[in-house]
Amino acid sequence: MNVLLIGGCGSLINNLIVKFKKEGHRVYLITGSRYNNAPYQRVFEKYNFPYDASCLKEIFESVKADVTIYLGAFDTNYKWDNEEAQAVQYSSGLMNILMSHSMNTSGKFIYLSSEEVFGLGSENNLTEYDEKTSATVKGMVFAQAEEMCESYKSYKNLDLITLRMDHLFTFPKKRSEAVDICAKMCLEALEQNTITINPNNSFSLLYESDAVQFIYNVAKAKKHKFSLYNVSSNKETDEKTLAEIVAKHMDSPIAIITKPTPGVRLVLSSRLFESEFGNNTICNLDAVIQKITSYMQKNRYIFLNDLDKKPPFYQRFLDKAGWVIHAIIPFMENLVAFIPFFMLNNRAVGSQYFANLDFYLLYVLLFAIVYGQQQAIFSAVLAVIGYIFRQMYDRTGFEVLLDSNTYVWIAQLFIVGMAVGYLRDQIKKLKKESVDEKDFLSLQLHDIQDINTTNVRVKDALETQIVNQNDSVGKIYKITSTLDQYSPEEVLFYAAEMVSNLVKSRDVAIYVVSNSQFARLFSATSDKARTFGNSLRYGELGEMYESIKNKEVYINRSLDEKYPMMANAIFDDEDRIQIIVMVWTMPWENMTLGQSNQLVIISALIKNAVIRSSRYLDALAEKRYVEGTKILAKEAFEDLMKAYLNAEREGLAECVLLRIAESEESYAELGARLERLLRESDIMGLMEDGRLYVLLSNTQMNDSVYAINRMHENGIECEYVEDGVRCLRTEEI
Repeated sequence: MNVLLIGGCGSLINNLIVKFKKEGHRVYLITGSRYNNAPYQRVFEKYNFPYDASCLKEIFESVKADVTIYLGAFDTNYKWDNEEAQAVQYSSGLMNILMSHSMNTSGKFIYLSSEEVFGLGSENNLTEYDEKTSATVKGMVFAQAEEMCESYKSYKNLDLITLRMDHLFTFPKKRSEAVDICAKMCLEALEQNTITINPNNSFSLLYESDAVQFIYNVAKAKKHKFSLYNVSSNKETDEKTLAEIVAKHMDSPIAIITKPTPGVRLVLSSRLFESEFGNNTICNLDAVIQKITSYMQKNRYIFLNDLDKKPPFYQRFLDKAGWVIHAIIPFMENLVAFIPFFMLNNRAVGSQYFANLDFYLLYVLLFAIVYGQQQAIFSAVLAVIGYIFRQMYDRTGFEVLLDSNTYVWIAQLFIVGMAVGYLRDQIKKLKKESVDEKDFLSLQLHDIQDINTTNVRVKDALETQIVNQNDSVGKIYKITSTLDQYSPEEVLFYAAEMVSNLVKSRDVAIYVVSNSQFARLFSATSDKARTFGNSLRYGELGEMYESIKNKEVYINRSLDEKYPMMANAIFDDEDRIQIIVMVWTMPWENMTLGQSNQLVIISALIKNAVIRSSRYLDALAEKRYVEGTKILAKEAFEDLMKAYLNAEREGLAECVLLRIAESEESYAELGARLERLLRESDIMGLMEDGRLYVLLSNTQMNDSVYAINRMHENGIECEYVEDGVRCLRTEEI
């Protein structure tokens, strides 16, 4: 299914990505930040858009997710250092996400909340029906978010679930991730060698790995009865017990400082969740805290060198007073510019040429044009003061105030200044709006281009898979069903050839696991496919082994020549690796999710053919073997030998045939001795001449020397049969 995860980078979202990819689902991601370069796990497609982006609905329509999971209370995009500001952003972001999801109503939506909605606690375990009692702005926001989800569910008839996590704690890799109570105690112990606690506080801790499993259980469930569930480990503890566990695992002595105050008991009841999805928590609190303390002590420089430093005084002053200085600068410029205009106006009075030139009007117009209406008014006030001061050279102030020309001039000055200033402000506002609109439309265009590029890439991949009929399930089944026409002994030989044809690679090898350590080469289509040799310790294949062990297709993305380009394992009914299929050469453009899924389908069909042949051979076991031995009877051995010789002729296998010298020992005694000297893949059997033969599978002539020497050392004589074909009737080959 398609899974859309929404949230900032962190341990929780990365573990969710790994979990869903491991289970074979396609994962998409919305990071919540346009410039987010955080280290997320790899996903099928990542969208770097903020939650308030208008293109969010296009992303939902493009992805068409079967399950959408929003981290909500655990979204690392919100730091909550300024709770009031973050509250507005959080609520608006969630509303846009829900609105965008509601436009594409298909699929389940899961919102993650936390126990902070019950800030005041309770003597009893809190259920989904208890009234929310948040004690902080953050808790109140989470409570409102739950109500918002419930409203959207009812109004839009959405499949929406809220999971309320009880005291989630994680494994911090850096200081910024140490936000839960466990990590904070470890950090305090690391910094101060003390842990301050309130022994009256009790709670229930939920480890992140358990939470991921619970979320996955809800995501994959086809039905659910309720829209709100508490998710808890149901293991109550208190701060004193937790501090003692932390102190026990620290290298240096840790003092536990007790500050008893009225405590809070905050434990969620998860009975509703357990009744539908079970509760299989596997976290061992002591063991997890030991790992956390060990890691933090080993990497103490990461956690201690990231301490917040108080900025110097001048920096704090600039941060707080910078806007004041920026606002004062135009007024200072205005005052400085007034001085030369005052002097020019005084010189112009009585001048033959400049008497009619109003320098004050020019002064007001200048600042109205440059700074706008506010500075125009301020400059007009200064000009009036300067004008009255100059008039008082010849007249008294009372005479100046009684002169009507004074008021006409003042009115003229203010009207012209304010009008020009207003026009300047309006033009600037229009320009700013135009620039903002242009930026917004450019951003929209960029978003559309990003989404379109993603859609084209996904469309092309799916189109190629559909158009290429060789990749269709029908074609694959038609080709793999040809394995049924081969004898049970030949199935795995021709399986390698069949895989080669389907994946269009000349180099394919099939290894059969003989025990918990070794895998033996059964068939290969080329020398390149035999790179690992006839026998290998598959547990030492590093990343390749980890992938196939977890039932994932290994893809050699680093193009390391030491490993195949792609590999997959076939498991038996007890989940043990039975067969390993390796593809050694493959074009880079074919190493896609579709090609890996194709290899999984091919492997499953091979498994069916192998099971059928194994059951057939098991049913004939009594007739195939000499009674009481592991020596094949004549007809069974000849059939098997014919299969090996045919495969050798096709270049799919190599083998050496040895004839055992006649002995006075019975077949049972001789077979028991040989069994200890041969590999599990080597075969003993009788031929028409009544002699005992040994078929060394996937062995060249020069390599068989070791087996012959072991036999000679144990008193068993043998000789090469150079042409195995002559031992059989020619028409059988």
